[in-house]
Amino acid sequence: MSFLLSLSRFIDELNEKIGHGVSWALLAAVLICSGNAVVRYLFNMSSNGWLEIQWYLFGAIFLLATSYTLRRNEHVRIDVIVGHFSKRTQVWIDLFGFILFLMPATLLILYYAVPYAWISLQNQEMSSNAGGLIVWPAKLMIPVGFVLLALQGVSEIIKRIGYLQGKVPASAFEKQTATPEEEIAAIKAANKLN
Repeated sequence: MSFLLSLSRFIDELNEKIGHGVSWALLAAVLICSGNAVVRYLFNMSSNGWLEIQWYLFGAIFLLATSYTLRRNEHVRIDVIVGHFSKRTQVWIDLFGFILFLMPATLLILYYAVPYAWISLQNQEMSSNAGGLIVWPAKLMIPVGFVLLALQGVSEIIKRIGYLQGKVPASAFEKQTATPEEEIAAIKAANKLN
């Protein structure tokens, strides 16, 4: 179990770094979108390349940050129902969901995405739009994103099993961000200091 927990920590760190790196893609997408809109309205000019790079950046953000979202336990859940159960029961529900739903779906998508991206890469696929970009990097993001998601799924399974064995605290997989109530309390506390 010691090796598996080390593997889990490595996967978590990898996805944390990728998640933080992808946040810069969001900034780039906003700047490109804004710049493109300004140029289009001021000079009545546009380029398919600029429109496509926005799409590529959005795809990269979505695909590469999914594993980061899972790592931080920020994905959509049914907390209204599950929140009433004991922590141990919640962990069993998570394990059930990861093993029976997340991993098979992720592996099935990978099964189809790898050849899809590989063919595009081999053909050096280009956009059919005038002034468009190369397409294969965007298609390559699909298997990369789902490999990262599968790895994070493995990490989450390891942490849940470690918790059930008493070797991992629940804080290792609980939500990493403050609730809205905690954020409001922090803002009020900061305002009292000023």
